[in-house]
Parts: sequence; C-alpha cells; structure tokens
Amino acid sequence: MHPSVNVLGTELKSCSTDPLTGWYRDGCRNTDDNDRGSHTVCCVVTQDFLEFAKAQGNDLMTPVPHFSFPGLKPGDSWCVCARTWLAAVHAGSACPVDLEATHEEALSIIPFDLLETHAV
Repeated sequence: MHPSVNVLGTELKSCSTDPLTGWYRDGCRNTDDNDRGSHTVCCVVTQDFLEFAKAQGNDLMTPVPHFSFPGLKPGDSWCVCARTWLAAVHAGSACPVDLEATHEEALSIIPFDLLETHAV
C-alpha cells in the first residue's frame, strides 16, 4: 500500500464510511499498484456527475446488493477514479473534491491547481 498522504502533503483523511468507499473499502483513498483505475479522488457527487459517470458506463446510482453497494445520491462522498473525474472536468460535469481525503497519487493524473479549483 502507498503511504496514506493526501494532495496537501498531510495525513489522508477518511472520505466516507456510509456508504463505505475506497479501493480497500476502508473509507479512505488508500491505494496500491493494483489500483489501475487510481481510485484516489474523494468527491461529493452531484446529479450531473452521476449522470456523466453512468453515460461512461459506470452506473453509481443503482444499488448492487450482492456487493453491498447502496447506490449513490447527490451529496454522498465517494472514491472516484482520477481519470473519470478528470474526464468529467473536461465535459463540464466535475463534482467537488475533498482535498484532505484525496490521495497524493491522484496528482500523477490531475494537476493540483485543477483539484484546488474544485475543492469543497
């Protein structure tokens, strides 16, 4: 596992435990080299972002009980793939980001100033 450091260079804070999120399902953006999608951005999802993700083939709104996934609604915090969030930025559908809960590995894909622009 990569060190638990956020994009601000401090200790990574929890993003959400209800619903439980994260690559490790630990509520944080902790990641490792197997996380090919870079599930490192802590977002407060909006309806616009959820619709964007669904159009990209990632329906985050529909519950999937056998994976204990309740489905997301606007206002929920969720671990989002860095490339998905960046694509949403370019499409005008980005949602707010919690910088203290976004893993520093996101910076390998997203410039800090872009994250900062969308910070909660």
